[in-house]
Amino acid sequence: MSKRDYYEILGIAKDASDRDIKKAYKRLAMKYHPDRTSGDKGLEEKFKEVQEAYEILIDDQKRAAYDQYGHAGVDPNRGGGGGGADFGDIFGDVFGDIFGGGRRGGGGQRVRRGADLRYNLELSLEEAVRGKDVEIRVPTLTGCDECDGSGAKKGSKPTTCPTCHGQGQVQMRQGFFAVQQSCPTCSGKGKIIGDPCRKCHGQGRVEKTKTLSVKVPAGVDTGDRIRLSGEGEAGEQGAPAGDLYVQVHIREHDIFVRDGNNLYCEVPLSFTRAALGGDIEVPTLDGKVKLKITPETQTGRMFRLRGKGVKSVRSGAVGDLMCKVVIETPVNLSTKQKELLEELDKSMGSGKDTAKHRPKETGFFDGVKKFFDDLAK
Repeated sequence: MSKRDYYEILGIAKDASDRDIKKAYKRLAMKYHPDRTSGDKGLEEKFKEVQEAYEILIDDQKRAAYDQYGHAGVDPNRGGGGGGADFGDIFGDVFGDIFGGGRRGGGGQRVRRGADLRYNLELSLEEAVRGKDVEIRVPTLTGCDECDGSGAKKGSKPTTCPTCHGQGQVQMRQGFFAVQQSCPTCSGKGKIIGDPCRKCHGQGRVEKTKTLSVKVPAGVDTGDRIRLSGEGEAGEQGAPAGDLYVQVHIREHDIFVRDGNNLYCEVPLSFTRAALGGDIEVPTLDGKVKLKITPETQTGRMFRLRGKGVKSVRSGAVGDLMCKVVIETPVNLSTKQKELLEELDKSMGSGKDTAKHRPKETGFFDGVKKFFDDLAK
């Protein structure tokens, strides 16, 4: 079955910026995250599809290869421009480069590096903003302690393959052509285990659940990931281990919505306070602060509290808290309260006086009247 277009998966345009890509990924990752979909296999597949699209498009090199060659350009099993490279780490120089793929040791034999692993870490907004140390348990393949990862029984050693003489490859001649291929005797390892370890059965690796401590830096966001070098699967017969990538997902917050380094929240306001103005208390991640409401504030108005957002994990710049005012209409009014409101309404008069106190309402109905007058002409 053919793969869907990565831009279509994330719902973005082909000229989307990195910021657009991250925002789209954050929204979809929260929607399809396995912890939220109760084991729905279809939604889990969508989550994997979203992750794959993000990891290709957020990397400039892979994105360029994809734009030019399509999926073939980033398929590691084909010869496209992005084949064989590991996914880029969104933290860049904060956590180091990523080293991946098969490596070759001295003598030319193939060294099979352990596979990279992914761990999904869900955090609250407060934990992400402040950073924290967390312990995670990761099932993986670790080096066998019985044979020290060699695969050979204790007291014995692997021997050099007599077919390829330790090279891991043999040369097959067909007429004028010579073709190199993996050695059929040692499967490209260059060594043979005559007396395998009983614990790992010659694999040099055993299944184990590791407990690791992860230092989450302050300011991380959904889509960021932390690389733990060498904490992936152990390599075969003593080869280097892969890396572990801790993928960060931020849970939805009851009050705040995060967008980059800024936080947004809605503040309900009584219509009397909106009309008269005054000081109110609003929440921040550091506690309550006072916000000055100017008289005659309309619903939807945005107030900015500078420096009350999130500190960037990369630049150290601090965002703002944006408070959107929502005027609340009073409910469950008593007879007396209704009378007072009617008296207030009458006091605002009619005609031009109404326009003075409620310009938007007057302007709207004037526009409606003009619309129907124009239709009647």
